[in-house]
Amino acid sequence: MTTTQTRFFDELAKLMTNAAGAAQGVRREIDTLVQAQMERILNNMELVKREEFEAVKAMAQKAREENDALAARLAALEARIGGQSASDSRAD
Repeated sequence: MTTTQTRFFDELAKLMTNAAGAAQGVRREIDTLVQAQMERILNNMELVKREEFEAVKAMAQKAREENDALAARLAALEARIGGQSASDSRAD
């Protein structure tokens, strides 16, 4: 009787081990499928990656700074030209 019970429990342990291995395999496969589906959905949404967004953001910031510097330079040149025109008018 003891031998029968031991063999039964051995077989039950093997069955449980195999079931656990199969469950892990199924879980890995489901994870892979879900990840592939999420990537497909995100690609269809045409979202940008964080690195690309940060690069464009940095380019926009640099362009804004250059634009501000050019605007200040233009204002200074216009002021100088305006000052020269006023002094030229007085000389006439």
